[in-house]
Amino acid sequence: MVHAILALLVCQLLGEVIVRATGIPIPGPVLGTFFMLVALAALREVPEPLNAVAGVLLSHLSLLFVPAGVGVILHVARIRAEWLPLLVALLVSTAVTIVVTALVFFWVLRRMGLQESESRP
Repeated sequence: MVHAILALLVCQLLGEVIVRATGIPIPGPVLGTFFMLVALAALREVPEPLNAVAGVLLSHLSLLFVPAGVGVILHVARIRAEWLPLLVALLVSTAVTIVVTALVFFWVLRRMGLQESESRP
């Protein structure tokens, strides 16, 4: 289990180091997640210890929103000043996410060979 936690932290650290060294506009943890995805794709399976650690982290995911909530409260004056662009960005990104999710869903259905009539009860 310690190795699984270490693997997650190493991927995040690698992402942070690359972002800070190159200045690319991607958060380090996102790049680290990509590295983990590449490693798991190369393995073609998720090792059981990593699966267990990820399950525990995901079961407590709501706790990770506490720092974000505190950050929002700290910047309430800025949010008040820029509420319209923030609202537009939230609405547009939500709509785009819904559309992309639906398109990917239908693409996967077609790739799996399921017809529209088979997917309906």
